[in-house]
Amino acid sequence: MADAKREIERKYESDDSGLPDLTGVGGVAAVLDKGLVELDATYYDTADERLAAAALTLRRRTGGSDAGWHLKVPVAPGVRDEIRAPLSDTVPEEIAALVRSRVRHAELVPLVRLRSARDVRHLVDADGTLLAEASVDAVTAERLTGRGGAAQWTEIEVELADDGDPAFLDLVEKRLRKAGVRPSASPSKLARALEETATDRTVTDQTGERRRKKSKKHAPPETAGDHVLAYLRAQRDALVELDPAVRRDVPDSVHRMRVATRRARSTLRSFRSVLDRAVTDPVGAELKWLAGELGLDRDQEVMAERLTAALDALPSDLVTGPVRERLTSWAEARHGGAHARVTGVLDSRRYLTLLDTLDTLLTDPPLRKPAGKQPEKVLAQAVDEDLAALSALVEQAIAAPPGEERDTAVHEARKKAKRTRYAAEAATPALGKPAGSLTKAMKSLTTLLGDHQDSVMTRLTLRELSAVAHAAGESAFTYGVLYGREEARAARAEAELPGLWKEIRAAASG
Repeated sequence: MADAKREIERKYESDDSGLPDLTGVGGVAAVLDKGLVELDATYYDTADERLAAAALTLRRRTGGSDAGWHLKVPVAPGVRDEIRAPLSDTVPEEIAALVRSRVRHAELVPLVRLRSARDVRHLVDADGTLLAEASVDAVTAERLTGRGGAAQWTEIEVELADDGDPAFLDLVEKRLRKAGVRPSASPSKLARALEETATDRTVTDQTGERRRKKSKKHAPPETAGDHVLAYLRAQRDALVELDPAVRRDVPDSVHRMRVATRRARSTLRSFRSVLDRAVTDPVGAELKWLAGELGLDRDQEVMAERLTAALDALPSDLVTGPVRERLTSWAEARHGGAHARVTGVLDSRRYLTLLDTLDTLLTDPPLRKPAGKQPEKVLAQAVDEDLAALSALVEQAIAAPPGEERDTAVHEARKKAKRTRYAAEAATPALGKPAGSLTKAMKSLTTLLGDHQDSVMTRLTLRELSAVAHAAGESAFTYGVLYGREEARAARAEAELPGLWKEIRAAASG
């Protein structure tokens, strides 16, 4: 099984390739020589280098203390999560799954081989505790495809110890800079190897300094179509980027991926004057399917958090029976099953086809005539239409009698409020403050309506848990108390809705 490690490191270059004395820097009491390590790594990617384009590195490495397969995922500048799997001849399935949203149906092939002679030093404090590992790497890179170019260089690498303070690296860098050591021009060894072993991708200036070609960027949006496609592209990118986190069960990743799915679908529906619905409606249907599958895990997660918080808030004398234990076992069982289902969805041909379809939609968009117009009028009209439809649903929810009819009406209003929020969000770069203000207002409204819907679903869950507890001979008293509190929360949301909606309407009309 693969495991993960957070890696915080910085890379440097030096004309004389030396490591200056770091004793005394940030509490470093000694610099221990740990000897020379020979590392041999083969990096894998698709033929068109999709992983490299996303700053992902996948390698099979021998030598050192962590031989095996490593997938490095960027988190922030200088910070990466390294997912590891045992050494094998082929890419382990658990690693391949984490890059599937990028690779799709393409083959992972050996791209570059890097051999490093690593001179390792440990920076320790007065108690002998490791603060960081500093190394000087003599690197030989060999391109395994095409004409097979080669390159050599030396770099300094400083990696923070587990649970170390990143501020320590700032102190080390200050010392290195004083010694003439400069930050590396490349974010990773692989990036430098790809650049220096492919002469058609390398640019050299008169001083011999390496300069990377800038990656292509999309032009700033100008037309209505540009703005809609920019927003849709951001959601496609979010789906692809969040896929590995969902597979790894990273907290909040399912929620974020579901939101991106909903935003993409809402974009296709709200801006039907810009994009041809004959083409986008089938895509929207697939996005609705994906959001529903992700919701199985997310809804359970929200329910568990809500019930746990509610139980924690109860006085101890109102908790009778093994309520907490039953809630915990219910949450764990439901989450395990839901996560396995979601992982299966992400491995499915249907999901991968959806990603391919989104790529095609963005590459060759089915633009209608208004797409080429200035964005202000076109986008504002789309937002106004969503807001008008929302207004009718909110008024209907306010007028509906309490109970199931109002619950349904509030839920429908919530869905439309989300769509209006996303439309305003997409239009904000073009419309400015008015759209930004509407986005904030819709966030407040969806929060209120969402709390109401969560209460409805929580009460259904409490009924189920209460029935199971009763059948097991346990007291159902606490479930009843929690149910009553959820009813009160829903009633408060219903009472607040008319006032909030009046404020929103007044602000929108002003």
